Amino acid sequence: MENGTAAVLRVGREDLRRLLVGADFPLSPPLGPPGRWRRWWQRARPFLAPVLVFALVGITIAGIQYLTDTRGLPEWVAIPLAVGGTLPAVLAPVRPLFAWRFGYPMLYLGVIDALPGESWPWSPVQIIAFLIVLLVLAARTSLGIAAWAGLLSVLPAYLFVPTQANAHGVAVLFLAILIVGDQVRRRRQSQRALAEQAERSELEQARRAVLEERTRIAREMHDVVAHHMSMIAVQAETAPYRLTGLPEPARAEFTAIAGSAREALVDMRRLLGVLRSESAAPETAPQPGLADVPELVDAARRAGMAVTVTTGPEPEQRRAVPEAVGLAAYRIIQEALANAARHAPGTAVRVSVDADDRALTVGVRNDPAGPGAGRPGDAAGPAGHGLTGMRERVRLLGGRLRAGPTDDQGYAVTAHLPYDPEPTER
Repeated sequence: MENGTAAVLRVGREDLRRLLVGADFPLSPPLGPPGRWRRWWQRARPFLAPVLVFALVGITIAGIQYLTDTRGLPEWVAIPLAVGGTLPAVLAPVRPLFAWRFGYPMLYLGVIDALPGESWPWSPVQIIAFLIVLLVLAARTSLGIAAWAGLLSVLPAYLFVPTQANAHGVAVLFLAILIVGDQVRRRRQSQRALAEQAERSELEQARRAVLEERTRIAREMHDVVAHHMSMIAVQAETAPYRLTGLPEPARAEFTAIAGSAREALVDMRRLLGVLRSESAAPETAPQPGLADVPELVDAARRAGMAVTVTTGPEPEQRRAVPEAVGLAAYRIIQEALANAARHAPGTAVRVSVDADDRALTVGVRNDPAGPGAGRPGDAAGPAGHGLTGMRERVRLLGGRLRAGPTDDQGYAVTAHLPYDPEPTER
């Protein structure tokens, strides 16, 4: 118990020292109104500065008039008192501790020549300005510092207010202002924590999407490479029977090639077992390719989509499209069609496939969606993770991807997939 009491006293002393002589708090972003009023708040903020300047000048003049007319103070005394009473309200949003340190002594100076029967020995302007200082201080500082500020601010009330009831009223008013400011501070902290949590969640979701898509690509690439490795093993094993008259060193070489291919296949199967999640069932169906795009388009048409397909001219010497490129093209078209169906239902969709002897170019373009539809690139369906998955596939093949709105407010996805990508520096 003694250690707990000592800790509380130590914290209290630190808060009091920070209030009186400690460093001020840095400027924090303004707390705007929530919801649909935020846009109007952003528009009105540039015009608030001149309005506040004119208001403060008018309030200061009113304070000078009150001190000269009601209390009979000369102007050379009334002007410093009026300016000193309103200036803390100007400094509070920028330097709340300094504003309180400047305004607190003015509570003692502001009672000069107060009328004997005056229930509030301060001018109304000074009281309003100091309430603003307390409100901003409580909204910007910690609860302990705000409590010390309120406690010290109540002392002049019990010293100079003629009746105890009015002094209690000042104390209740100061307490209410501090409570409101503390609630504003808590709301600001909650908003900041929620914004940071939302940002972390978005980054984590993006990272998870990239990892999941890379795992899927790795599994699919395994199947593509495993097919070629199996063919190498089969050809190496059957070569001695297909080719007559092979010398023994050649037979031994073919046997070694077949054994290495088999070992590579075993290692790749083990790697696939590691990459495949526990909940994912083994994928035994062959991986789709460019030849399966017409079947994919037919399935989209049966689902109600108006899809047209155009293919470019094929040169006579065109190379066969590699399986990895065909698989990436199929997945990109599949994802783009799913996005179009989800975010632009009922619109016309055009799929283009153009291949030459160096690269394959695929594109999916849909007409403008109706009101209330989302943006196609934001989707994350079962076939991938929207644009994240598309970019990962294209980047791994050394290609280029363009995705975004068109001039007529539609959406287009275009991928250029080279057969032999140039090596990139890491």
